[in-house]
Amino acid sequence: MYLKMSDLSGRVTIVTGGAGLLGRQYAVALAQAGAHVVIADINLQAAENLAYEVTQSSKARALGIQTDVSSNASVQAMIAQTIAEFGRVDILVNNAALDPKFDPDHASEQINSFEEYPLQLWNDSLAVNVTGMFLCAQAVAPTMLAQQKGVIVNVSSIYGLVGPDQRIYQSDSGGTPVYKPVTYSVTKSAVLGLTSYLATYWANKNIRVNTLTLGGVFNNHEEQFVKNYSYRTPLGRMAEKEEYCGALLFLVSDASSYMTGSNLVIDGGWTAW
Repeated sequence: MYLKMSDLSGRVTIVTGGAGLLGRQYAVALAQAGAHVVIADINLQAAENLAYEVTQSSKARALGIQTDVSSNASVQAMIAQTIAEFGRVDILVNNAALDPKFDPDHASEQINSFEEYPLQLWNDSLAVNVTGMFLCAQAVAPTMLAQQKGVIVNVSSIYGLVGPDQRIYQSDSGGTPVYKPVTYSVTKSAVLGLTSYLATYWANKNIRVNTLTLGGVFNNHEEQFVKNYSYRTPLGRMAEKEEYCGALLFLVSDASSYMTGSNLVIDGGWTAW
């Protein structure tokens, strides 16, 4: 009985930012649990390549779709293509996010101080990290309401709960100080509010909405940063990229059927002290 509650066979899942570091892990895990997966990502080639890998390595089907979550037209087109291909949407994982400071594609946009933070970067982050989740949730709503069932997971960060410990980003060798950008904390906090609103708004519609809040995941960081971060975490290390999949599978499956409006924190104990 309990194993069956975790079975996702035949369900259709959309993962935004699906070709990224963690999105890739989610797509593979969902497919292994039996779900068909739409990999919605701004990088079409990466999304299509991953979709091919997932389809070849599981019994599920995967589809890569180029999607700019900050564009309503792009989101609506992605949903329409998903419906045309699979006929339904059971699960939405709102995973896409912009963090210019640690995103190689936006390295040139790195700004070290709050006092100098550009309005354009503020607006860009809000557009992806908050408006993107709003647009995707709004776009899947008609289908989920018609099905009378659906699950949405909004991905947040420990920095949506607590302020960044800026000390861990500084190097012992000195140099120009670096900081986690203000937009990351603000947008990840907003995710929690969106989850609470949607969970209560759809409470009698059988659409569950929860937040998955994550700590830092190792991604070839510099040794000094890993040391600083690990010291700050009770478990003494950063997460490995596949360690969040179990929590995601729990949230999207019937194993969490009595859970909505909640925030599942997986952070190695970071927020425990």
